[in-house]
Amino acid sequence: MSDSIKHECGIAFIRLLKPLSYYQEKYGTALYGLNKLYLLMEKQHNRGQDGAGIATIKLDVKPGNRYISRYRSMAQNAVADIFGYVQNKFVDIQNETPELMQDAEWLKQNVSFIGEVLLGHLRYGTHGKNSIENCHPFLRQNNWMTRNLVIAGNFNMTNVDELLEQLYELGQHPKEKADTVTVLEKIGHFLDDENQELFDAYKKEGLDNVAITQKISQNLDIAKILKRSAKNWDGGYTISGIVGNGDAFILRDPSGIRPAYYYADDEIVVAASERPAIQTAFNIQFKNVKEIEPGHALIVKKDGTVSQEIFREPQEKRACSFERIYFSRGSDAEIYKERKHLGALLCRQILDAVSADLKNTVFSFIPNTAEVSFYGMVDGLHAHIREVQKETLLHRKDTLSDEELNELLSMRPRVEKLAIKDVKLRTFITQDADRSDMVAHVYDTTYGVIKNHTDTLVAVDDSIVRGTTLKQSIIKIIDRLHPKKIIIVSSAPQIRYPDCYGIDMSKMGQFVAFEAAIQLLKERGMDNVIEEVYQKCKASLLLPKEEIVNHVKDIYRPFTQEEISAQITKIITPADIVAEVQVIYQTLDNLHVACPNHSGDWYFSGNYPTAGGNKVVNKAFVNWKEGNNQRAY
Repeated sequence: MSDSIKHECGIAFIRLLKPLSYYQEKYGTALYGLNKLYLLMEKQHNRGQDGAGIATIKLDVKPGNRYISRYRSMAQNAVADIFGYVQNKFVDIQNETPELMQDAEWLKQNVSFIGEVLLGHLRYGTHGKNSIENCHPFLRQNNWMTRNLVIAGNFNMTNVDELLEQLYELGQHPKEKADTVTVLEKIGHFLDDENQELFDAYKKEGLDNVAITQKISQNLDIAKILKRSAKNWDGGYTISGIVGNGDAFILRDPSGIRPAYYYADDEIVVAASERPAIQTAFNIQFKNVKEIEPGHALIVKKDGTVSQEIFREPQEKRACSFERIYFSRGSDAEIYKERKHLGALLCRQILDAVSADLKNTVFSFIPNTAEVSFYGMVDGLHAHIREVQKETLLHRKDTLSDEELNELLSMRPRVEKLAIKDVKLRTFITQDADRSDMVAHVYDTTYGVIKNHTDTLVAVDDSIVRGTTLKQSIIKIIDRLHPKKIIIVSSAPQIRYPDCYGIDMSKMGQFVAFEAAIQLLKERGMDNVIEEVYQKCKASLLLPKEEIVNHVKDIYRPFTQEEISAQITKIITPADIVAEVQVIYQTLDNLHVACPNHSGDWYFSGNYPTAGGNKVVNKAFVNWKEGNNQRAY
């Protein structure tokens, strides 16, 4: 993505099902869980640029001994910083009494972070303060073991105000307005309730408090707690939690918006936001890593029992398609194929735009994340060439000259790497004009492969959000190569609507497609549409969220995709560019062809999977119209 945006957080969960001595004997270290947690997090480092954190819980620790450990970091390389901190706890042991490093039970009793339940989080902050207090895991502490709660997640709730009000009604007084706080306190409240209900029941049976504590630990109904907690959540979420006694869960929203994968055998249970992280860290085949189903929670009891239980009625699955286009790492076998398919499906539009003149067209890609889509486009071009060769040989084989035949057989797409992201330049000069000039050099380019004012340059991007980098940097740089025409091709459709489920795209003014639609309305004397949409959106905010519809669709309704693309071309084309410029976008239909199992497309279509989404998009439009530069949820 040429425009950098923040996005999805990542989770990493491990439950060791055997005693630590088992892993010492089989794998040569009692630090097996920590080592695997490090790998699991490092293989998802793309999901956390703003911080990270881990928490561990030791099982069956005697009273008076610490059993929960947590450490969070906002260092530039937070994962390495965290595990460096943990590793330091073993340096003196290794140097002074190395034999204790082989004693799993001693390590468990005497060194923090050596436990059977491990939780890691990688943070990509979409909003709000970026401080250590915003880093997961979050901890809710209590002297009762089964009332302690640790949570970490990849989630955004659209109805934080409503959830806060419910906490007030329960008598709580949350310390801040944030969905992380409301989720932690909501689960914590019903965890407390469950504890109290069990305590009262066992007390009536005449059990003493020590026996009651053990019975509560054995019989906590995690699914019941989650059902009560999540009853009114509206958003996209994958949330992992650990209770102090060792019970653990990973839950996924009813529409399956956020990703969640897991693997379980007789040694471990592991869950993560991305499948390849599990595959790589544990050397597991693709087919053995499963998805947690929408509306379900993977529950691991203290005794090692693993189950997947419904906590909310599953809805139509609307898994995030942006995960497939850009966010998740392309090492996932399915994602790799889908990205190639997205590129291949663009070939017809590209061939039309260059009048099928492959001889005078050079194909490239802009950011590295677009490379796989680019390969798919090249495969599609080769398929087109084979079709041309076949048809020509079938119908003109008797009239082809040797020169024509040689030219036909030598047809191939001209593929070059032209835009290369350079080192991050430090824009330390304060004047705006100088800073803009520095930004224009973020990318470097390859000279000498474009025929001056003859060749068309086709450059694939995986998505275009704001178009800022294209205008300020990329188009200027590749225009220096003197192409006749520059075609920027997005493997994703036009981003028209805000996201409210975890991606850093919450304001209408951020989208170049929205800017283009507004300009077209004004140019064509249709300003009344803007005012009518504003009034409808404003009025809708007084309704229950379940009754709200997305009125912002009316902004785009008068125009075809091609009309908006043409206006976007005008917006992102710098005034001093010599070459003709064109922008081509993937179609929504082709997106669904390429990613059939991930139909969540609200940022493109405006079809939100939850009621809160419609409220957010209307509020975002009201904010834009009123000049209020705030997020809409």
